[in-house]
Amino acid sequence: MLRFVLNVLWLVFGGGIVLALGYGVAALICFALVVTIPFGVASLRLASYSLWPFGRTLVPKPGAGIASGVANLLWVLLAGWWLALSHIVAGLALCVTVIGIPFGVANFKLVPAALWPLGQEIVESP
Repeated sequence: MLRFVLNVLWLVFGGGIVLALGYGVAALICFALVVTIPFGVASLRLASYSLWPFGRTLVPKPGAGIASGVANLLWVLLAGWWLALSHIVAGLALCVTVIGIPFGVANFKLVPAALWPLGQEIVESP
């Protein structure tokens, strides 16, 4: 129940909708360029993660190899750096108040996901 309440508050006050829109824009750009469609799929996956982050975590996908590492380098150049920067800025802004600290920490949790999304999957936290 607490995760549900935190996720709803995250949507309203934590900037989850704005961050998900950022991932959506990155996905649209990646879909427009045919070669980068896998990046668009990863961006949409991360958009759903940024909408509902509490109670979920990112873990390495078994079987992800060298190709996902090379693709992650391309991702950082195309979209990852500005998405990670938006998480850092939002996290710092939210940590200014005591009530916003959990949401700021959630933003900081999303920074590695924004930088290296390929070869990872979103799972429910234990």
